[in-house]
Amino acid sequence: MDSTVPIVVAGALVGFAVGLTGMGGGALMTPIMVMVFGVNPTAAIGSDLAASVFMKPFGAVVHQRAGTVRWDIVRWLLPTAVPAAFGGVFLLRALGDGADLEQRVKYVVGTALMLAVAGMLARMWLDRRRTAADGAAGEDAHVPVRPVATLLIGLVGGVIVGMTSVGSGSLIIVMLMLAHPRLRANHLVGTDLVQAVPMVAAAALGHLLVGDADLGLAATLLIGAVPGVVLGSLVSSRVSRSAVRWALVVLLTGSGLSMLKASSTVILLGCLAMALLATATVVRDRRSARSTAAETAETTGKAETAETAGTAGMAGLPGPR
Repeated sequence: MDSTVPIVVAGALVGFAVGLTGMGGGALMTPIMVMVFGVNPTAAIGSDLAASVFMKPFGAVVHQRAGTVRWDIVRWLLPTAVPAAFGGVFLLRALGDGADLEQRVKYVVGTALMLAVAGMLARMWLDRRRTAADGAAGEDAHVPVRPVATLLIGLVGGVIVGMTSVGSGSLIIVMLMLAHPRLRANHLVGTDLVQAVPMVAAAALGHLLVGDADLGLAATLLIGAVPGVVLGSLVSSRVSRSAVRWALVVLLTGSGLSMLKASSTVILLGCLAMALLATATVVRDRRSARSTAAETAETTGKAETAETAGTAGMAGLPGPR
């Protein structure tokens, strides 16, 4: 390909977004490859998965060292996730061949992107609800695993990842939140990252066997993606994740609708609706934060006043004789 530098830049931007938000890169990289660089949809999926095989372990090692991986949940995810991801590749090939396959794959990816948008919205809503209910104190790193639900999550998530490369960081983590609502957020992310390594590897192997994965394209993506992930991780604590995630929601909505061949009007209205929802949410959060700060300051002021009055009263008492 003669667009090496733009692809490296695209990989860096996607890697930066992954490091910044913790979401999977497939939801961004695959549509960019298809719509911006004109890569065959199946080749874009296979190449993105091949690149992810080398990207995922970076985050997985960090969480393993931090002790934020629930290995019991991972062990219940993998028996269905790995074969489902491998089988999803051949399920994709069963959709046809040639131009018909390309168009059907675009529809499948577009549907997966809209599911990713729904997943991101659900994740933000669940985070807000959990924080409003009892804050971080209500989270628990040792919630019991739910075997049947976890096996089903692996099955559904694996098929979607194998067919589209979308879902390992956007859909599966939401399903894990629903199945284990009290599990700590950092344990959710760490568990999802670790299980994604063998799952994505199985999907990448399947695409490699059917000739979909372009290793040269994957290597070009990695040149930009790896430093992008590192940089995004470094600045993640200094940037509002909420604002970044809302920007990604708007972007993914436009990409998903484009892949589904929606009209320009529908795409514009969809992105506008998400932008308005984001604005309303951010404004409400800021007002809530200001109100909470004002209440805290008022409570602190009253406590200090009471303490001062008590000290003054004690000063007026006669001393011991």
